[in-house]
Amino acid sequence: MLMQQVINGIVVGSVYGLFALGFTLLFGINHIMNMAHGSVFMWGAFAGLYAVIALDAPIYVALLAGMLAGGLISVVLDFVAFRPLRRRNSPEFSAIVSSIGADLVLLAIAQKVSNTAILRFPFDAFPVVIFTVLGLRIQLLQLVIIGLVVVMVFSLVWYLYRTGSGQRIRAVAYSEQTSRLLGINPGPVNMQVFFISGALAGMAGVLIGLVFNSVHFTMGEPLLLRAFVIIIIGGLGSIPGALIAGMLIGIVQTLSVAYIGSGVAEAIVFLSLFIVIVLRPTGLFGQTTAAMRVQRA
Repeated sequence: MLMQQVINGIVVGSVYGLFALGFTLLFGINHIMNMAHGSVFMWGAFAGLYAVIALDAPIYVALLAGMLAGGLISVVLDFVAFRPLRRRNSPEFSAIVSSIGADLVLLAIAQKVSNTAILRFPFDAFPVVIFTVLGLRIQLLQLVIIGLVVVMVFSLVWYLYRTGSGQRIRAVAYSEQTSRLLGINPGPVNMQVFFISGALAGMAGVLIGLVFNSVHFTMGEPLLLRAFVIIIIGGLGSIPGALIAGMLIGIVQTLSVAYIGSGVAEAIVFLSLFIVIVLRPTGLFGQTTAAMRVQRA
């Protein structure tokens, strides 16, 4: 049924959007393409899984564990892979290469820890409750995921535009040099941004692990590639763009798999990217500069 597939696509796509949100947040504020973001996502899923398996923790604790692990790993990445380069005013390409190296290290550790096995959440990790509405089967997990993603997005927007910390983040996004003149120390601000970005990725990792009941050390790599598509379609640095584009990609992918075949789903996703770039090079919500920087006024 078409509507059933659309709902499935919205659920998966909303998690894609959550993942891409952290990715675009770093780019919009620190102007960094963090190629290790997929590994942060993967380690968030691992942390949530091990919290359930080893500690018999409830799923909300697993989500918090995933967010905490993702946030901390992301902060460590900043200190190890990005901050030394910022101090030397190194070109952005150096940061990309550095993040690729960090990504390979995180992948190698996860491969060793998991012994390359596909890990799964216990069957009773989340209650299996199915609602039937107008002939559509909607799982409780799907409703919780959509609700969590909406709450996280609105919380992030509120934090950035309604708090003093958010104002400092936007000031650093506008100009790190100018923010120093205003008495803002960019160091703690950058730490906040990396933690938030990693926490979003960690939560997305746990949610994707629950949706597909599969956690693997390479699970972040295809999602990283998809995040590129999402943030370009949504517009670089745009928070609503990342969320809406993530849902669109999720729907396109799900419908492609259901009605055409899994073999061409990725091709259709990238065809969507090509069409959007041709019609609107800055993305659906993009402007001449990243949206978050424009919001500085």
